[in-house]
Amino acid sequence: MQLFRTIRSGPFRLALLFAAIFAIGSIALVIAVETAVASYSQQVTSDTLTTEAGRLAIIARRSGTRGVAIAILDRAASHQRAFRYLLTDKAGQHLVGDLPQSANNIGWATISIAEPATGGDPPDEPAPMKTYGMALPDGGRVVVASDIYEVQELREWLDTVALWSGIGVTLLALIAGYVIAAIFTRRLERLNMSINTIMGGRLNERVPVIGMDGEFDRLTENLNRMLDRIEALMTGVRQVSTDIAHDLRTPITRLRQHLESAVADQGTPVPQYVIEEALTQIDGIMNIFTALLRIGTIEAGAGRARFQPVDLSEIMDRVLLAYQPVAEDGGRTIIGAIDPNILVDGDADLLAQLFTNLIENALMHTPPGTAITLALRRERDDIIAEVSDNGPGIPLEERENVVKRFYRLDTSRNELGAGLGLALAAAIADLHGANLTLFDTRPGLGVKLYWPTVQG
Repeated sequence: MQLFRTIRSGPFRLALLFAAIFAIGSIALVIAVETAVASYSQQVTSDTLTTEAGRLAIIARRSGTRGVAIAILDRAASHQRAFRYLLTDKAGQHLVGDLPQSANNIGWATISIAEPATGGDPPDEPAPMKTYGMALPDGGRVVVASDIYEVQELREWLDTVALWSGIGVTLLALIAGYVIAAIFTRRLERLNMSINTIMGGRLNERVPVIGMDGEFDRLTENLNRMLDRIEALMTGVRQVSTDIAHDLRTPITRLRQHLESAVADQGTPVPQYVIEEALTQIDGIMNIFTALLRIGTIEAGAGRARFQPVDLSEIMDRVLLAYQPVAEDGGRTIIGAIDPNILVDGDADLLAQLFTNLIENALMHTPPGTAITLALRRERDDIIAEVSDNGPGIPLEERENVVKRFYRLDTSRNELGAGLGLALAAAIADLHGANLTLFDTRPGLGVKLYWPTVQG
């Protein structure tokens, strides 16, 4: 079963393609080598034949046909017989040489000569020879031949090598392809099992590393990061659902009580304060939903398309000037320590909303006489913005929770608000690539925004 699944897999089909390419490439390479070797051998044979024929032609001009015959006999008697010859007179009669009369042709030709049986041995198979014939001054002809058997043997051997090389490379590629496909298929099976587990509801499951290095490992890392994000969003959705049900119960219950009271007093005009309180409760509910929708939109990444270099110094100066009178009316002070001309890449309106929420949060949760500081500075290549105060602060164990939706300290349960201000600020900071952290100012609390690199 595993064998057929591996053979039908995509990696194995890809291995088949590579095997075919390798086989074709190896065969083409050997054929090219065979062609080059054969061409070179033929050229060498042709050059040696024309050279030898040229030498005999020189002898013919000097000593006539008799001189050529003596030269051929001398060459035949030597131990190094590189050539075979045929010398005929002008009438075509054989004079000397061991080539048959059928080789008596002018120019290039190829013939086959069977060696006679010797010593009781059977005759050899006909050997191919290449011949070159030329006319002599007295009308006779001389033909020179060279054995090309070894060249043909070499070509046949190279053809065999090409065939078996193609078969061997193909088999090796298929075996390697099967092994790679089997390994890859097993790892993909683990990947699919993890994905099925995640689809079954276990969002804490993570995709195992494929282990092929490079792109595949980066793929699994990105998938796991995506799953982390999805799990965080789903957890947030569940938490928001619970928080909405919990935090809206009180204003909706109050609204119902006011309306029931108005309905119970039949015939009596509804007091103005009842209507006003009901409208206040409705406005609070609408504000909660508006803030939740805005947080959800920001966390989904909406707004990045409008990003452009903005002057963060100018934005913070504008927020500072707007809230200084409000702080003075409440018996508090706001001071600024804002370095000029600091640019970040972002949405000016959202950044203004961010610092507005932080200042309003400080104004709401500190007593009269508190000093609030709005600061912006560069530290090397980083940008740091802070909103701090010298108020009562927040306990260390609560700082991680106050940036969650609807979370409120026990000391602020009776105050207006739904606990969404810091959650919205954290969402805007995350959208802009800034790290939002809370720190102790002894006494008081500070909120730091840290851009790890200069943007803009």
